[in-house]
Amino acid sequence: MRVRVDRDRCRGAGRCALSAPELFDQSEDDGLVVLADERPPPALHDKARLAERLCPNGVITTVDDAEDAAEDADELGTGR
Repeated sequence: MRVRVDRDRCRGAGRCALSAPELFDQSEDDGLVVLADERPPPALHDKARLAERLCPNGVITTVDDAEDAAEDADELGTGR
């Protein structure tokens, strides 16, 4: 799994940091999301998905490994 965040859309609600503090924090400078691990271990996948669902601004995206590999292939021009 890969986790992505869009800091430009973040409004600092902090639900991600509350629901998955192992993966997310808030910047002391501006209060926006800080991602601790783009590729969390399997034990944290459910927490990452929960944070994605709870984010009121939809700035968190989780991508499963199979989808991620397909996206990488498309970006490299090797996809089918």
